Parts: sequence; C-alpha cells; structure tokens
Amino acid sequence: MIRVLSVENMRKSDAAAIAAGTPGRELMGRAAGAVFDAYRWKGPAAIVCGSGNNAGDGYALALLLHEAGIVCTLVRLSEKLSQDGRFFYEKCVSAGVPEIRLWESGRAEGIFKGCSEIVDCIFGTGFKGAARGLAAEVIKEINSSGCFVISVDINSGLNGDNGLIGGTYPQMDDAVCVRSDLTVSIGDYKPGHFLGSAKDVIGSRINCDIGIEPADPPMWLVTDGDASAAIPPRLNLSNKGTYGYVTLIGGSARYSGAIRLAHLSQAALRSGAGVATAAVPSSIAPLITSHVLESTILPLPEEDGEIAFCPEILGEIAGRSSVICFGMGIGTGSGADRSLAWLLEHYSGRLIVDADGLTLLSRMPAKLVANAAPQLLLTPHVKEFSRLLGGIDGAGVPGIGGDSSVSAVYAQPVRLASGYAAAFPKVTLLLKGPTTLVTDGERIYLTDAGCAGMATAGSGDVLSGVLTALLSYIDDLTLAAAVGAHINGRAGEAAQRCFGAVSMTAGDTVAALPEVFKAL
Repeated sequence: MIRVLSVENMRKSDAAAIAAGTPGRELMGRAAGAVFDAYRWKGPAAIVCGSGNNAGDGYALALLLHEAGIVCTLVRLSEKLSQDGRFFYEKCVSAGVPEIRLWESGRAEGIFKGCSEIVDCIFGTGFKGAARGLAAEVIKEINSSGCFVISVDINSGLNGDNGLIGGTYPQMDDAVCVRSDLTVSIGDYKPGHFLGSAKDVIGSRINCDIGIEPADPPMWLVTDGDASAAIPPRLNLSNKGTYGYVTLIGGSARYSGAIRLAHLSQAALRSGAGVATAAVPSSIAPLITSHVLESTILPLPEEDGEIAFCPEILGEIAGRSSVICFGMGIGTGSGADRSLAWLLEHYSGRLIVDADGLTLLSRMPAKLVANAAPQLLLTPHVKEFSRLLGGIDGAGVPGIGGDSSVSAVYAQPVRLASGYAAAFPKVTLLLKGPTTLVTDGERIYLTDAGCAGMATAGSGDVLSGVLTALLSYIDDLTLAAAVGAHINGRAGEAAQRCFGAVSMTAGDTVAALPEVFKAL
C-alpha cells in the first residue's frame, strides 16, 4: 500500500514536523533535492514560481541546478515571497541566477523559447478555484511550449483533493491546468494525483518522501503487490466449494447483455469463483445456455420480461450462495424491487448491488440499508451515487447533509463516499471513476489501475463478475473490493494495449483477466 494524504492532512503533517523541530526551510531544501534527483537534467531550464511555498521549492531547486552547472532561469509571476521562500530566493540572487519578473510586464508570450525543461512551481496542493490572469497565460504558454514539463508536488490548476481543473465539474470553458510530463509529489501523494482529471494531465508521477509522518490516518493506494498478497494460493487439497458458490441475479428481456457480460464472459470464474450461477428471467435463459459450459443457469419466473418476486427461489439462492451479485440489466420493475428488499432483510451472506439494483436501492427507505442482514458492497458510478445520496424524495442520508448532485460528488468524492459508508455499518462503497475509491467509512482505498478504453458498455458489469468471485474467497470484504477494482483495471489496461482505447470492448477485458492473475 502507498500512503495518500488529503491536502488538510498534509498541511497538518507538515506543521507537526516543523513543530517537532525540523525547520520549514530544511523541508523545502529536501523537496528541491528530491526534484533535482528525480530527473536527468539537460538545460536550459525555466523555473516558474508563484508566491507561496511551492515557489520556494522552485527557488531551492534553481539554486541546486545553478550549482550543478545547469543553465536555469527563474520566471517569477509575483513579487511576493513566503518566509522560507525568501531565504532561497536571496541565495539565488547572491549566486547570480537570472530571473524574469513577469508581473512587471504582464506578458508571457514566447518566454520559454530555447528551454529544454520547464518546472512548474506556480501553485501548490492547497490551491483551489481556477487559475486566472497572468497565471493562466503562463500555463497556456507552458502547455504549448513543446518543452519537457515537470510539476512540483502537483500540477498548477489541479485541485489537490479532487483532481478537478478549475475546482468544479463540469469544467469551466476557460479553466486551465499545467499538463506535465512528470509530476514529483512531495511528502506523500494527494487524492488529486489520481481523481478527476489527474490521469489526463499527468504524464507520469513519482512521490518523494522527505521525512514527514502523517498527522491523521492516511488513505491507501492499492498496488500489484497488495493484490498478489490478498489472493490465497490454490491448494491441491481443495475443491470447488473451497472457493465459493456465487450467484449473479440480473438480466431482462430488454437488457440481457449485462448479465451475460458479468457471467457468460466468465468474469467470475476467470477470477477464481468455485461455482458460478446465472439467475435470469426464464425467457432469456435459452440465449445464455449455449454459451455457458462451466457454469449453471437458473431460470427465474418473470412478468413482462423482468424477474417476478418469488421468495421460495430467492431462499434457495440465498441458502447456497456465499456471494450474490444483484442488478445488472435487471430492470426496475416491482419484481426486482421486492426481490432486492427480500435479500436485504433475509440473506446473511455478502450482497453486491450494482446497476439497476442501485436505482432500486435509492428509492428504498434508508432503514433497509441501515438494518441490512447481509454485508453490502455497493458499486455506483458518480450519477448512481448521487441518487443514493439524495435518498427518497431528496431527503438525503442522515449525518452527511449538503448537496448530493453529481457536481458535488466530483468535488468531494472522499468525504461523501466515506460519509455514506460510515452512516451504514454493513456497507462498503465502491465509487467508480478514472481512479476507483473504496471505503467502509474508516479505511479508504484508491485503485488507479484502468484506462480510457474502459469507457465502454459492459465494463462495470465485468467488474461485478470479478468482485463476486473475490468476495467469495477473500475474508476482508473492503480489501477484496479494492483488489477487485485493481485487477479489473489491470485487465482493461492489457486489453487496451492489444486493441487500443477506441476499439476495445468489455469482453476484451474479460479475456485479459488470466494474464493479470498469472502476473499476480
């Protein structure tokens, strides 16, 4: 696991380190040294500095480059200096580091001509809102320069907590952000390095530890090593029952494809489930049977092409399944609604609710979730989560309050997701996005595996199949969910390498699952 700290946690941690006896200028010097060591410099380099401590990192870096004989120029956007920044700036002046004072001319056009590298030290992780005026003009010049761009701590214009450009969703037309080839995070990664638009503006990233310990519990970024460690070895002295009987309930005459991707694509079996059953309306069972060789089909009674409520069959499913996944393409009729309510009240295993199931859940009284019999994994995308937050008739979720719109979810994904999970003791929430967020209200995991090619129909259904399998044989539900999202993302990346971002399909992700599990 790799630590990830909120902007506020990083601020508190930095202050605690200084209070414990490490001077701020020493931390600034360590940050500059880390950036200096992170790249093989060619020069000439332009170090673009704003007015805060991020600018101070730039002054300290300029001094190191100058002392190493690498040509560099300070490009200053403001005459303001932080206390520690002033220390290093005055050293740069004494050493003869050249500078350009842009605030005096107010014009940035052509200032990077002849540069090899540009270092972005305009705004730090505490920046909120949108870059305006001279800063916006300089950012546009950086992005069009053709130089290798290095952002220190975080790309200027990117929000450190949510990864949004301009701080809002949808993004404003005039919002700008530095597009880096390399971003060097200082101390610990921040959520904004992964969420929102981060993947679209950060080429590659590394984190440099400068000796600051977290003041509050961190979030955690899941790695391949974590996924590998979470998957138990396959024993010779075992059988299919060792790895779980799972059931995927979904599909309708109108939407048969979703359950087929979750099950017929064999996402669950390819991810290690011992036995997988697809429970589908009887009218679509024949469409599936010819494709299912290793698994079973359970036809369900139906009304108007959707499942009918049948507590006897639900009881049979509940009695033999360690994990049930409910909702993919199931529709939102009365039968599906009553079936989900029955599972919430009577099933004692692990229940994954996805897709149409989440729409149904958003219409149910909060007490059904609060008093749920099963352990719940909810897997919404942003719009589905917005509906869950709004609750019945917009009443909202107790203890969270505030705006529950899609824009609000993008702006505060960590607070809202962890708040929702904390409000319901049986719930783990998996919020899908460019980086997936998984939380049980206490622990927060981020999984940044995945790619643009996964923005295609059925990707979420494949994830449901993977999660269903992992929850059947990994004891820690929340960790299993985070690992499942990571594995699914890695499979998507493998599919994109083969077919490209435009042409890959969700089925290609399933086909890549064996490659990922072998590698792990």
